[in-house]
Amino acid sequence: MIKKIRLLNDTYLFKDLKEIMAKANEEKSGDQLAGIAACDAKERLAAKHVLADLTLADIRNHPLIPPENDEVSRLIEEQVDERVYEFISNWTVAELREFLLSEMARPPDIERLRLGLTSEMVAAVTKIMTNMDLIQAASKISVETTCNHTIGQKGCLAGRAQPNHPSDHIMGIRASLYEALAYGVGDAVIGINPVIDTAESVKSILTMTKEVIDSWAIPTQNCVLAHVTTQMRAIKDGAPADLIFQSLGGTELANQSFGIDIKLLDEADELIHTEGTAQGPNRWYFETGQGSELSSDAHHLVDQVTLESRCYGLAKRYKPFIVNTVVGFIGPEYLYDSKQVIRAGLEDHFMGKLQGLPMGVDVCYTNHMKADQNDMENLAILLGSAGVNFLIGVPMADDCMLNYQSTSFHDIASVRDILGLRPTPAFEAWLEKNGLMENGKLTKYAGDPSFFHQKTTLQA
Repeated sequence: MIKKIRLLNDTYLFKDLKEIMAKANEEKSGDQLAGIAACDAKERLAAKHVLADLTLADIRNHPLIPPENDEVSRLIEEQVDERVYEFISNWTVAELREFLLSEMARPPDIERLRLGLTSEMVAAVTKIMTNMDLIQAASKISVETTCNHTIGQKGCLAGRAQPNHPSDHIMGIRASLYEALAYGVGDAVIGINPVIDTAESVKSILTMTKEVIDSWAIPTQNCVLAHVTTQMRAIKDGAPADLIFQSLGGTELANQSFGIDIKLLDEADELIHTEGTAQGPNRWYFETGQGSELSSDAHHLVDQVTLESRCYGLAKRYKPFIVNTVVGFIGPEYLYDSKQVIRAGLEDHFMGKLQGLPMGVDVCYTNHMKADQNDMENLAILLGSAGVNFLIGVPMADDCMLNYQSTSFHDIASVRDILGLRPTPAFEAWLEKNGLMENGKLTKYAGDPSFFHQKTTLQA
């Protein structure tokens, strides 16, 4: 493995693959905080050149976190299709990039290719791609999944309705949910982040959302984003859950900080498939986000892009219905400003899609970050162009419970309108049937939650 390069009259020698990968990363405040980032743009360029010339075999043969020390590393290694890997093992990282961007890379070819890639290889090619490269390559990849209904179709943009409430007030959640539905948002999932992490509270929210879904015959699925063990207790107590949720880290230590391991996830997987209320095979919802491993001191001096890619290597074991990166939620310690958030959102979406995951993005930021709503709208449009499966919708783009800024219900409607995207077919048919959409456009009832009350009154 060649670790040395002479560039612009300076010689750069990197000690190992871990350093090359970290210093080839686009500028990230999290890598700087960890002390592993390139000192300047010139060193970053040198690392990119070295990385581009490494082979995929070089990357696999020099594990950043040895499998004997980490169960996520073992899982990623076990998932490699050896026949596909043998075909591509001598490709350089640059050749992998060229293939993904070429006219030769048709969807079936990419689907086969991914079987021979490790998460670290995916991270490596991401580091030598521009933002437009990431959009172009990701736009070639469609990943369809089915819970109660199917999402991920080409030309569709789904939305997660996130009607959070600062006290888990059932009627408050319901009112916010009706606003989301009136904007045509909710086909990905009706997913609530609870304030109260108890099985009783989770069960009451799941019961209410299931009642709304059933009474209005909405083609969607429900989920409450409590800790996986809390959801498991609620499901065992009869809570009607279509999906089960958990946040993931890219290392065994990071997942321990979340209170999980692969054994627990396997138990939850069996439970949701035996006692969950969904009809389809895909019954997991995972969330990730660059920087979580560093925040728990579980990063092993590996850069945050590579660790994020490893999250996706773990997630794909469970064939999830949806995965999203909460891209700017942790704060400026990890992604300092809008430029870094936009880059991370495009990286995460591409890395997840290349590994076969149904990727969405919570296009978001915290109020102490150098970003604003215009930046988030820019990223939303870029992700729509890249073929993102879904975006998050919260009332007025301001989550009153989690206290961060995201995209609103009407932002999702706007991205669809600008880019000519549609809700998922079953959900659009439901919107049309109920008078909320006509010929692909929202009607005068758009965003009016009282529509559901009025219609219920008329039916009564």
